[in-house]
Amino acid sequence: MRFILAWCLTSLLFITSFNVRADGIVVDKVYHPYVLPFEREFEWRLISHQTDKGNILAQRVGLGGSFNDTMSLEGYAVGERDDNGNFGFSAYELELRWQLVEQGRFWADWGALFELEMQEGKDSYEATTGFLWEKEFGRTSLTINAFLVYEWGGDIKNEWETEFRAQYRYRFRSEFQPALELYAGEDFLGIGPGFIGLHRFSAKRQLKWEAGFVTELSQPGKDHSFRLALEFEF
Repeated sequence: MRFILAWCLTSLLFITSFNVRADGIVVDKVYHPYVLPFEREFEWRLISHQTDKGNILAQRVGLGGSFNDTMSLEGYAVGERDDNGNFGFSAYELELRWQLVEQGRFWADWGALFELEMQEGKDSYEATTGFLWEKEFGRTSLTINAFLVYEWGGDIKNEWETEFRAQYRYRFRSEFQPALELYAGEDFLGIGPGFIGLHRFSAKRQLKWEAGFVTELSQPGKDHSFRLALEFEF
């Protein structure tokens, strides 16, 4: 446990050492560094961010799969609710995950993530590069994501951002795995419970679900985020 806390604190210091801003929604999916050969997946994600100023609601629908033993490519359509309460399409995303080492071969498992987002109807782009890290400790697993993000375009301020996500999970059983999640960015530090489950229909077909409720700790006022995700692999 001391090692886990030391690793998280070291990673947080590394992320916040950059003189950058991260003013978007930090709470989202915690990525694992694994790619299954020949996997195909359909994914739906929902993020609800509630503050004193109102509620920001965003959804993603994605489709993709692996094209070799270590790389997976997925495309997303993103929808958001505007200030008038209308929900509509807002962005495209293209995401590449790369499993850097064979699972279990070294002391920990490593992966990388590359993502490109383009806003609908705007001259606004976002590129993300990150490392994915996971280590098992008995029946528990620690997963850490560290991202460096660059935003640019005529309708947005050109700037660098950073994000940090961590998930400490207890593998109670396949269908129910409670977790503790931590999210950090510039002017944001949030923590809360999470739940992960997996049901296998066959060797190649499975349904995975995730949920989490994160409370922001570093600022006064109401700031809660709820996330929900369903992923069907076939």
